[in-house]
Amino acid sequence: MLCFHMTILAFCKVYSLNLWQVTTEDGYILSLKRIPHGVSKTENTTRIPVLLFHGLMVDSVSWVLGTPKQSLGFILADGGFDVWFANTRGTNSSRNHTSLTPDDPEYWNWTWDQLAAYDLPAVLQHVYDHTGGQKVHYIGHSLGTLIILAAFSEHRLLHLVRSAVLLCPIAYLYKTKSKLTRLATQILLAEAFHFLGYREFNPVGPVSHEILLIICGDPEIDCYDLFTAVMGPDCCLNASTVCNFLQHATQSTSIKNLIHMSQMIRYEGVRRYDYGNAKENMKHYNQPRPPLYNLSSIPTHVPMFLTHGGQDFLGDVPDTRHLLNTLVRTHDSDNMEVLYVPDYAHADFVIGYNAPQLVYGPMVDFLQRH
Repeated sequence: MLCFHMTILAFCKVYSLNLWQVTTEDGYILSLKRIPHGVSKTENTTRIPVLLFHGLMVDSVSWVLGTPKQSLGFILADGGFDVWFANTRGTNSSRNHTSLTPDDPEYWNWTWDQLAAYDLPAVLQHVYDHTGGQKVHYIGHSLGTLIILAAFSEHRLLHLVRSAVLLCPIAYLYKTKSKLTRLATQILLAEAFHFLGYREFNPVGPVSHEILLIICGDPEIDCYDLFTAVMGPDCCLNASTVCNFLQHATQSTSIKNLIHMSQMIRYEGVRRYDYGNAKENMKHYNQPRPPLYNLSSIPTHVPMFLTHGGQDFLGDVPDTRHLLNTLVRTHDSDNMEVLYVPDYAHADFVIGYNAPQLVYGPMVDFLQRH
C-alpha cells in the first residue's frame, strides 16, 4: 500500500506503517501492511491484532483513504489495536510468485476458492505468529466476508480468529439489484473473455473497456455512473475520497474469479467453482456438481458483527437477510450483533464520511467486548 498525497504520506509516517510479506502454500507472495500502534507510539505487546481484508477489485489502500478521524485503519490503531492489512494475489503489491509472473496465464488460474484456501490462512497465521500467538479480530468487506464465511463453514481457521466483522457480506448473490452485474452474468461475458484467452481483469484496463462497450449498449444500463450501477447509490461519499479511491484503490482480479462470482448470481447457494461439466467437476471434487459451502454449519460460538445497507446493490437486503437467517437462527445471541444502515450502499461502509459515527464506533465497542 503506497501512501500517495502528501497528507496521507504524513499520516503513514506518523503511524509507522510498515511492510511484511507472506508466501501461500501455492506459491503466491502476498504483501501485508501493519500499523503497530496509534499516534501515541506507545509500544504495548498486549495490543490485540486486527486483520482487515479488502473486497473485490480493490486493495488495502481503501482502509486509509481519509484522515485519521475518517479511515478505519487509523481509527483502530488509535483505539489500541495492532492493525494489519491484507492484499490478495493479483493486486499491485502482491503480484509476485515463487515460479510464475503475471504474464503467465497460470498465474491467474484462481478464484475466491483459493483466496479462502490459501491467501486467508497464510495471512492470518502470519499475524497470529507475529503478535505473540494472540487470536485475531477479522474485519472483511464484501469479498473479504465471503472467504471467511467459506473457511468457517468448513471449521477452518477458528483457532486463529477471535471475532469476525462482516461489512456488506456477499455470500448469497442470487437477488443482486445491479442491472449491470446481472446483464454481464446473463450473457456469460466473463466466460466469453476467458474463452478468448484473457486471464487478468483490470477494472481500468483494456478488457474492462471492451466489456463496457458491450454492456453499455443496453439502454437500461446507466454507464454515466458506473460506481452506482455496480454498488448502489451511496449516500455519504465526498468527491475527493471517491477520486482517491478510483485512482489508487482499484486493482486486478482474475477473469476466472469473475466467472465464479457470476455463477453465484446465476445459481442459488454458495458453491465452489463450477468447471462447466460433470467430468471436470468429478476430476476436481469427485462429484458431478461443485460442493456447497454449508454456511449453516458455522460454529455458533464465533462472535460476529454484521452490518449492511438498504441501498447496497451487491450485498442487497434480500440476500443478506437470507444469510442472517442462516447465521442468526442458531447463533449464540451474545455473540451476534447486526447493524442495518438504511441509507448506506456498498462503498459507504469503507469510505463514507459518517461511517466512523454510524458503523466504526459500534464496531470498536464490539471488538473491545470480545
